[in-house]
Amino acid sequence: MQALFIGQTYIDVVFITDHMPTGDEKHVASDYAVSFGGNAVTAAFCCAKLGIVPDLIATAANDWLGRMFQDMCAKYGISLHGRKVNQSSLSFIMPKDGKRAIVRCRDDHHIHPFPMLNLGGCRALHVDGHQPDAAIHYAKVCREAGILTSLDGGGLRTNTHELLEFIDVAIVAERLCEQMDLTPEKMLDYLKSRGCKIGGVTMGEKGLFWYDETGTVQVMPAMPIPRERVIDTNGAGDVFHGAYVYSYLAHPGKSWREHFDFARAASTFKIQRLGNEAGLPTLVDIAKVRHEFEVRV
Repeated sequence: MQALFIGQTYIDVVFITDHMPTGDEKHVASDYAVSFGGNAVTAAFCCAKLGIVPDLIATAANDWLGRMFQDMCAKYGISLHGRKVNQSSLSFIMPKDGKRAIVRCRDDHHIHPFPMLNLGGCRALHVDGHQPDAAIHYAKVCREAGILTSLDGGGLRTNTHELLEFIDVAIVAERLCEQMDLTPEKMLDYLKSRGCKIGGVTMGEKGLFWYDETGTVQVMPAMPIPRERVIDTNGAGDVFHGAYVYSYLAHPGKSWREHFDFARAASTFKIQRLGNEAGLPTLVDIAKVRHEFEVRV
């Protein structure tokens, strides 16, 4: 095991349409994609696509969608440690004009306790707050063992405050700022107060507002991609997380500015493609994006 990711499994159905039917109407979407979904789950697949295959603790149901997800993990070589639920979870996502509307159908009633794994060789943990008991357990264990801990703070969860005490790298979404009634500046202060060595707020087209190991606050602007090339922003943050975890594992001597710069190119690749799987970049894809926008660290 090189890295462990913990999250909630979704099957994402992403579709593009210019009209949402109501009543007895019917309408044909202009395009669609079906793929794996979920914050830490998508990040795990991104890390695997880039070349370092992690282990994954995620929800798993004994139904058709659950078996589809197992096939997806097998395709990428990901070791799935399933936590049983009765039904697979679904997300219906409609991207439009750089935003996305989402309807989720979720079963997070875990039938069994989370699996206990041997972390020998593990160098990074990434969680998104789902499976809160597993997230806090492994965050504590990894912190004690000196293993990097990373959090995707996409939204406020039951144990976010407690969990942050054991997180080294906390990158949160603007949504969390809104839920906690904090400005991005105050959010960084909050993350510092919880002991996070690296903290940041992803702000879409406004870039990343973050601080490094010294506490220095800085802004990493988003890449200047033309608006007409933005197809599907869903999953861009998840790809960002998966890419910086990969960069840390592959190049531990690099700075966090370099890890985030790499991840920025990965998420820029993602938003130009429909669906999570099509949006997973290779190392060559990231190099092309960086070359196109002449990005230099």
